[in-house]
Order: sequence, then structure tokens, then C-alpha cells
Amino acid sequence: MSLGKSGEDLAIRYLRRKNYRIIKRNFRSRLGEIDIVAKQGRTLIFCEVKTRLNQAFGQPFEAVTPHKQRKIRKIAELYMSMAVKPEEFDSVRFDVISVLADGTSFNIKHIENAF
Repeated sequence: MSLGKSGEDLAIRYLRRKNYRIIKRNFRSRLGEIDIVAKQGRTLIFCEVKTRLNQAFGQPFEAVTPHKQRKIRKIAELYMSMAVKPEEFDSVRFDVISVLADGTSFNIKHIENAF
């Protein structure tokens, strides 16, 4: 199993423990991919997961650059135009889950409303 998939699996378990409902995993489009689409109450959440083995290049969440944020927003707009009934949600949020593997365990940091 790849490191990225392992990180996403951990992120999904983490979100479910926090009572999020997972709507879609790995939504793919011609524009790219969103790792997790979830719902919490009447909020639709698009979540990017970044997993790293170490901090040699900084914290995992630092890889969600302004360019990546713009791309995720465009993919989210496409998703909403295809799959969302506007009356189902009051708000939309973009989160980042950072997963850092330190050899024997994983450290998860959830940044709500990250951008």
C-alpha cells in the first residue's frame, strides 16, 4: 500500500471519529483530484490530505501551495456543479489533513478552513 493511500485511510478514519460523513473519496476530473469530499452538518468539506515520512521538506500541509489551492477550488466548483443540490448545504469549507509518519506512528494535524 502506498504512503499516500495509507495517509488517506488514516484521514478518513479520523474524520469519521469526528462524525464527518464521507461522501466521496478521490474525486477525479479532467482538472485533477480531490482526496476527500465530506459533510459535517450542513457544511460541505473538500479535504486535501498530505502524507510525509519526515519533515525534510517541511510539514506535509506546507505542500498545499496557493497554486494547489486554486486548483482544488476549481475542482470543487466542478464537483458542486455535477453532484450537489444547493439546498443541502449552507456553506463550503476547504480543509487540509497533514499526516506525518515518524517510524512507528502517525501524527495527524487537521486544519479546518485552511484556505
